[in-house]
Amino acid sequence: MTISQLPSPFTFSQSSLQDYNDCPRRFKLRYIERLLWPAVETEPTQDYERHQQEGSLFHRMVQQNIIGIPAEKLSVMANSDNLSKWWDAYIQHKPDLNGYTLYPEYTLSAPLGEHRLVAKYDLIAVKPGERTIIYDWKTYRKRPRNEYLAARWQTRLYSALLERAGNHLNGDALILPEQIEMVYWFSNFPIEPASFNYNKEKSQRDWDLIAKTIAEINTEKEFAMSEEERPCKFCAYRSYCDRGIKAGEWDEFDGEIETEESFEIDFEQVGEIAF
Repeated sequence: MTISQLPSPFTFSQSSLQDYNDCPRRFKLRYIERLLWPAVETEPTQDYERHQQEGSLFHRMVQQNIIGIPAEKLSVMANSDNLSKWWDAYIQHKPDLNGYTLYPEYTLSAPLGEHRLVAKYDLIAVKPGERTIIYDWKTYRKRPRNEYLAARWQTRLYSALLERAGNHLNGDALILPEQIEMVYWFSNFPIEPASFNYNKEKSQRDWDLIAKTIAEINTEKEFAMSEEERPCKFCAYRSYCDRGIKAGEWDEFDGEIETEESFEIDFEQVGEIAF
């Protein structure tokens, strides 16, 4: 075991890295101690849970449409006001990806030292040798600032991992950083997507940060609580950490609650990419 008692190998995802970035204590409680704490993240609970369920169903509808199920057949699944609105927005404003090979709900993984990196993409669109676009469908109620999204671990890890582990999607040719674009498409703001072009400098920056962060976690002793207390209102461990009892109001929540991701992956089938 390492000093932090981090399981080895450990599978790092954008959610676990974001948790550590936001609050090292939350990372420890969730991923090392595996503490199940029953507090709800937001109030009213039913509103948040309904939004989560609708978001999951929307993702599934888009995935099924991409693999060839006609939109009109899927529209019967849009059985709520939100889903109906999101689905209409998608049909009217979905990306034009003619000429691209599409890989919906696709997982990439690669080893990094004793551990592993993994990312599950909503959609990877590939025009071999020319362009590779990552799409992520978001059901945010508020349109996040691009600066907020650019700094998120999802933006960093998804582009970096695609560059290093996605060659088999590109005819086994290298995917150059400059050929990668990441697009967040917002169901509530369908004509305001956020797009981030990648490049060599960003790739080097991201891989340096990935290596630095994982090395830091490996040797971390304290796993201190975040100095910023506002996010604690939306954290399941707030009462455990004596940071309040009552959950934050759903109407005040303007981000995305990071939850532990579950990846059903046969790592024996994943090509080994040495770093």
